[in-house]
Parts: sequence; structure tokens; C-alpha cells
Amino acid sequence: MKILVCDPMESSAVERMRLAGLTVDVRDSITPDELNSVLKDYDGMVVRSRTKVRAPLIDLAPNLKVIVRGGVGLDTIDADYARSKGITVLNTPLSSSASVAELAIGFMIALARAIPATTASMRAGKWEKKKFEGDEIGGKTLGIVGIGNIGKEVAKRALALGMDVVVYDPHAVAPEHLTRVSLDDLLSQADYITFHMPLTQETRHMIDAAGFAKMKPGVRIINCARGGIVDEDALYDALVSGKVAGAALDVYAQEPCEGHKLFTLEQVIGSPHIGAATREAQQRIGAEVAEKLIEFYHQMG
Repeated sequence: MKILVCDPMESSAVERMRLAGLTVDVRDSITPDELNSVLKDYDGMVVRSRTKVRAPLIDLAPNLKVIVRGGVGLDTIDADYARSKGITVLNTPLSSSASVAELAIGFMIALARAIPATTASMRAGKWEKKKFEGDEIGGKTLGIVGIGNIGKEVAKRALALGMDVVVYDPHAVAPEHLTRVSLDDLLSQADYITFHMPLTQETRHMIDAAGFAKMKPGVRIINCARGGIVDEDALYDALVSGKVAGAALDVYAQEPCEGHKLFTLEQVIGSPHIGAATREAQQRIGAEVAEKLIEFYHQMG
């Protein structure tokens, strides 16, 4: 069984697959044109967020039997179309949950204490002690939109920091110790709102201008899920008006994101989609990808 690894992956996981009898080619900087020409020769492929697997590409790969996404979401893959062609589509939903959750919590604290702005001030040779009066996050209400694996990890950490947690998710079952509310109630109650849902037709722009209008003045927004869940133009307007006091973003509607107008605002901080980019998560992702492919290989007989 021939596997094409299209994005960076732990070398130990690649070696593990080879030892199990898989033929693994690593081309982790392959271009879309190159992928179009070579995928027909492979039975399986491993992708991360860089490589997009859309219907036209799938049609060029008659031998393709399995696609494994190293990560949580499947929005970069036309998964239903692939399955309609008899292709198994897998991901690694647990491997990066802690890493993304820790980034979301870190963003909350960074917003509350203006850590990036204080650092910039110090780098400029200033000592603006009186300027940077922050807030404690303990005692504040955190609204978690999406209570899957990552949302649960965020809730656990937020509760340990003394936050009150309310959650909204129309699909997942929230743990009994968490308060489940409607989306409107979450928007009106929360001091911080963090998103942990996939990007679907249902969730695209689920927070728009009308959603921001329902929020508390001074709310802070964190998005480490997927760009497009929050309407970025509406977020910009809410920040400029002061309705939203700050936003922390790891994901964007268009990626890579360069020269985005949101980053002309001092109250916005961000990162280039690094939620799963920890050594520990990468090791777990690689191990889980290898495990799933080896299991699939054995099931094929």
C-alpha cells in the first residue's frame, strides 16, 4: 500500500509506518500541480491544513482508498464527496486538543493583561506602569461555543482559573458540571467568548453584526477554531466602536493572512494558525496518523 505524505509529519511516525509494511513517500512541500499529476499512483494520502483535497483532485486519483488528516477539522477535504467514491476519510481529533486549549487560555490572559502591548512598550524603552491596568480573568464569565474535545479542555482550565463557564453547542452533549445555554444567552452573559467548532455552512459567519450587538460592552473574543466562523468585517467594526474590547485570533477566513486590517488595531493580537504547533501535539498527531493507517492497512488484508 503506497502512502503519500503531503505535509510535514514526525519522522518517527513515518518510520513506524514503513516498518509495518507501508510504502511511504514524503513530499511535504508538494505543490497542487505536482499533486494533481502524482496522486493517481497512491492508495492513501496524509495531509495537514496546507494541502486541500477537493473533488477535482479526488477525481484524478482512482486508486485512492484512504485520506488521513493530521488534525481536528475536515474542512480542507471534500469528505462527503470522497466517501461517496468509497474513500475512507480519517482525522486525529484528540491529538492537539490540549495544545489548542492552552493557546486559547493564553490568549485570554494576554488580552486581560495587555501582554503584547506592554512588551512593545518595554522594547521601545518606556516604563508605562500606570497605563497598563488590566483585569483578572478569575470571576469572569467565559462563553465556550462548541463543547467537543477542545472545548472541554478549555472549560477544565478556565474552571481551574476561577472563571464561570457557560457553553453552547447544538450537537455535542455538555458535561453535567457545565452550564448549557442558548447562543443568545451566551452572547449576552459572557465577558470572554471562545470558539471551538468546525467551519460548516451552519457555522460560517455564525457571529455577525447582529451577534456582536447582543454582546456585553467590553467583551473579548478568542478564535482558535476556524476562520470564517466570526465575520471579520463585523468584528473589525465592533472593535472600532469599542463594543469589543479585544480580540485574539489564530485562524482567518483567508490563510495565509497578510496585511489584514484587523492587525491595524492595537487591541487585536494573533498568531499564524499555530494552535496545534507544539512538540507534544506533533508527536501525538504523527503517532495517531500512523496508528490509523496501519490499522486500515491490516483491515484491507
